[in-house]
Amino acid sequence: MSEVKKIFNWVNGESVLQNSHETEWLKKYDPHSGNLQALFVDTSKQNLEFAIDKAESAFSSWSSLTSVNRGQILMNFADQMKKHRNELAECVASETGKNIPDADGEVTGSIMQAEFFASEGMRLYGQTLNSSAQGKTSFTIRQPHGVAALIVPANTPIANIAWKIFPALICGNTIVLKSSEDAPEVASLMGVLSKKAGLPDGVLNIIHGKGEKSGAMLVDDPRIKVISFTGSTIVGQKIADSANRRLARVSLELGGKNPFVVCEDADIDNAINWSIKSAFSNAGQRCASGSRIIVFQEIYEKFKEKLILKTKSLKLGIDSDCDLGPVINKKQHLNILKVIQSSPLDNGNILCGGGIPEDEKLSHGYYIEPTIIEGLDENSFINQNEIFGPVATLSMVQDIEHALEVANNSSYGLTSSIHTKDIDRAIWFAKNIRSGVANINCGTYGSEAHMPFGGFGLSGNGSREPGTEAIGFYSELKNISILSIE
Repeated sequence: MSEVKKIFNWVNGESVLQNSHETEWLKKYDPHSGNLQALFVDTSKQNLEFAIDKAESAFSSWSSLTSVNRGQILMNFADQMKKHRNELAECVASETGKNIPDADGEVTGSIMQAEFFASEGMRLYGQTLNSSAQGKTSFTIRQPHGVAALIVPANTPIANIAWKIFPALICGNTIVLKSSEDAPEVASLMGVLSKKAGLPDGVLNIIHGKGEKSGAMLVDDPRIKVISFTGSTIVGQKIADSANRRLARVSLELGGKNPFVVCEDADIDNAINWSIKSAFSNAGQRCASGSRIIVFQEIYEKFKEKLILKTKSLKLGIDSDCDLGPVINKKQHLNILKVIQSSPLDNGNILCGGGIPEDEKLSHGYYIEPTIIEGLDENSFINQNEIFGPVATLSMVQDIEHALEVANNSSYGLTSSIHTKDIDRAIWFAKNIRSGVANINCGTYGSEAHMPFGGFGLSGNGSREPGTEAIGFYSELKNISILSIE
């Protein structure tokens, strides 16, 4: 039996394991096979403080570089990602249970993030301002906060990392990144590539471990000036409480319960295609997943028939022709199955899926059949809570006003989609839906490097990442005024 891979922290430009005789190791399992995949460090308080020390020490020299020079280094980072894109894609696929084409698509998007923010080094703009005082000139500049704590989930691991590290770095911050417990290796690999790109030691540091331990210690450290977290609403609320006590800047990109509305005049085949992708791609593990499918009564039965037929045709697995893989871990697997099995108690009718696949090759992994549930009350548990798996509900509405009412009946407000040929109706819906992203005739997901992403209510605290809006979060705005003396 071969020795199990061990994943160390990345601190001050090298892979480190301090106090090895006291190190606690956590287990990472392959979501496709259920087999032990790797061991990774559960970072201790002492080792976390070492990482923060190194980030703090590197801040002065990194922030003193011009933003153009920082951008040149980040462009080198993007080049390294291109050179190692196959290795990155294989790592993402292995850790998450995605197939290679999906993992490669995620790497491509992450490279675009790197290139976009690297180029923002030439556009880290301030403003010139007019004063009412004679002889007074004013202008604004952007300055970094200091050490940034970045905490990421595993659903799109390299994309989540890229969304955070590149805007933080171009603004001149140094970083301690807390990896996901379900995708630690790809985070460490990004550390290695940063070194190859010429990023100075200590600027990007990566720690692993349990969120309730190392993540909480990181957030609570007074040397951390800015915090960015993507994950569950419950954890986000705890982070906000801690950050608010010391007035640290915090960005929260949290859960979603996103509506996918299909009007009577929609191109049904296009709507079916996008509803399937929104609900089930990435095994439904998207904060932007279209988990509530809302259909006009005129086409409801026709749409339902086609939706069930298409859902049943989806192929599970990790081969390149597969439509969705497993969910990320055993705990999540069991929780989702429990929720599905409880749906009949809320008068839910499981139209398809609802269990684990019969294929013996998938029997040891964390697979769940793509599931559609009809008949649930709009205030039911499944319709009001993010399930984060391949589960969608189907509801009938009378008209566009009814559709908007149902769509807005949520404490979340991240993304939404409407399918209609009536552009006036589409724009009316997009303006009135309570979501940070509103898409027309496509899916509930699909943010790009230059587009702001974030939501209302329990979906976030009003911040937006990525896009140029992220620059405002990762930097402080300073106003400078000069009065001429005659």
